[in-house]
Amino acid sequence: MAVALVILLVVIGSVIFHYLNPWAFLPIASQWQFIDVTVYITFWICGVAFVILGAFMAWAINKYKYREGRFSRYEPENAPLEKWLTGITTIGVVVMLAPGLIVWDDYINVPADAMEVEVQGEQWTWKFRLPGEDGIFGTVSTENIDSLNPFGINEGDPHGEDDILITTNTLHLPVDRNVKMLLRSKDVLHDFWVPRIRAKMDMVPGMVTYFWFRPTEVGELDILCAELCGKSHFNMRGTLYLDTEEDYRNWLSNQVTYAEMKAGRKPEEPIVAEGRMVADKNGCFACHSLDGSATVGPTWLDMWGRSVEMTDGTQVVIDEQYVRESIVDPTAKIVAGFAPTMIPYELSEEDLHALMQFLQAQTSVEEATEAL
Repeated sequence: MAVALVILLVVIGSVIFHYLNPWAFLPIASQWQFIDVTVYITFWICGVAFVILGAFMAWAINKYKYREGRFSRYEPENAPLEKWLTGITTIGVVVMLAPGLIVWDDYINVPADAMEVEVQGEQWTWKFRLPGEDGIFGTVSTENIDSLNPFGINEGDPHGEDDILITTNTLHLPVDRNVKMLLRSKDVLHDFWVPRIRAKMDMVPGMVTYFWFRPTEVGELDILCAELCGKSHFNMRGTLYLDTEEDYRNWLSNQVTYAEMKAGRKPEEPIVAEGRMVADKNGCFACHSLDGSATVGPTWLDMWGRSVEMTDGTQVVIDEQYVRESIVDPTAKIVAGFAPTMIPYELSEEDLHALMQFLQAQTSVEEATEAL
């Protein structure tokens, strides 16, 4: 009787929790409403089955509990019962799978007028590439990837010269336009996911996967990795801004093409470029911006030599000693306003030196003088 009661309470408690819990889907920001429908269909079929089976188990355990002098009858087969169970199960599976197959067919058939955006995932950051004025992506090879060619664009391919390269975790897209996302991974298996778009897809090393969507409202959306990809998987986040056409064009005009990156809007010394690669390889840009915006961690723009307040109220100068300590023991001193989410890293002395040079290069001479 006690076991039957516990099972019944679990069923009742689960139903009550469903209606009283504070969580719900975020408002959808794309045309994929039918994806929500498939989720709800699956939820209700599984939920009803859970309640019926749970209640039946509780009833059966109580009805057929042990009684003195009572014996069970062995019945190896029951053809009518098996037919009913097979039929009901088949109907349930078909009803759950059919909507998914319908939406999947639409999901992978991209409209001819869709603009293309490439996403490159790597531990533990995102990069984005858009075709330039010619509307054609340059061909790429992972063997070409370095600090001045983060996407590995093949030299000599004229279509790659005007490609727009976005090496931060921030992407802007216009609303009310079809967008095809081309996904590739530099290292391990990732999964590009924008919850409010309801779209996601695995990023498999050595191949290009894709999906499409149409943004329907202006806003700021989270980009997440939905595949466990390493120790800093939880920090592999980005931001997708859905803009009006005018705002998108303004943002696009300020981005750097591959030709401009090679020419160097801000030329870097070799040791600084090496430091950028160290930061990129270790996923630092997943949490630290170079443009002054605060993300998971403090921005690196104009930070070197400044006095910053810690969570305990003390003031600390951002110098080599502080940075070294923060790398090996990230929770020792936390900048006020940020959470202790960073994990320890072990870097070689050569990598540390290059990283320090890169960090210092992010602070202008005027800012450094003012800080001193």
